[in-house]
Amino acid sequence: MRFAYFAFFENTDGSQLAVSEADVETVAEIVRLTPGLTSANFYTPETTDDMFNAKELPPVFGMQLYFNELTELEDAMAPAGHLQQLAASGVLSSIRGARATQQAMYVRPFPVDDGKLDVEKNGNPCSYVVHYAGPAEDLNVWMHHYVSHHPQVMRTFPGIRQIEVLSRIDWCGFLPWKRVNHMQRNRVMFDSPAALQMALQSPARIAMREDFKTFPPFEGGNSHYPMETRIIRP
Repeated sequence: MRFAYFAFFENTDGSQLAVSEADVETVAEIVRLTPGLTSANFYTPETTDDMFNAKELPPVFGMQLYFNELTELEDAMAPAGHLQQLAASGVLSSIRGARATQQAMYVRPFPVDDGKLDVEKNGNPCSYVVHYAGPAEDLNVWMHHYVSHHPQVMRTFPGIRQIEVLSRIDWCGFLPWKRVNHMQRNRVMFDSPAALQMALQSPARIAMREDFKTFPPFEGGNSHYPMETRIIRP
C-alpha cells in the first residue's frame, strides 16, 4: 500500500450536512470493485477531547483509497477510469453542496507494538487524521526531521494500532473536485473513540506536544479530526 488517494467533503456555509448510510453503501460498492485497490478507509466524524487542540469542524465524509502502484491509482482516476462513478449524479446526494477536495500521496507506514484490530469485538476503529497544509520553510528539512522523530513518539500512545505519515506527490486524476497540495498528512488508528480519547489524555500526548516544539519552521497550521474508520476490502 504505497500510495493513497484522499477525498474529503466539508461543510462550508454553516449547514450541518451528514452523509447517509445509503450513500456510504453506494460508494462502498463502487470502491470495492476498483481495479488495483488494496483496501480503503471511509471516514465519518467522531468526537474526542485533545488537551492541546481545540475542537474543529470535521469533514462530513472522507475516503482514503490504497494502491500498490501510482499507475493503478491514476488509472482509476483517469477520464474513463472506474472511480469516475463517484462523481455521477445521485452519488453522495446527501452531502450535495459540501466542499470536496482531493489529493494523492505517498504512504509511509511506521511500526506499532500491537497492530491487531478486533472489529467484531470493538466495532469500527477510530482514526485521528491530521492535515498539514504547509508550506514548510524547507520541506526537505521538515520531512527528514518529522519522520525521524514524531512517529517514534506516536508509537508510545497506549493502544495505538496504526501510524502513517503521507507526503505529497505529482499525480494525474480527473475527478471533478478541487485538488489540494498539502505538504503532509498523518493518521493514527485506535480500537475506538474511547481508546483514542485515552491516548489523547495520556503522558504520550504531552511528549507529542514537546516534540512538536522542535519542528522546523512551517506555515499553514494543522488540523486534527477524530474519524470513525470503516475499512473496505476488495
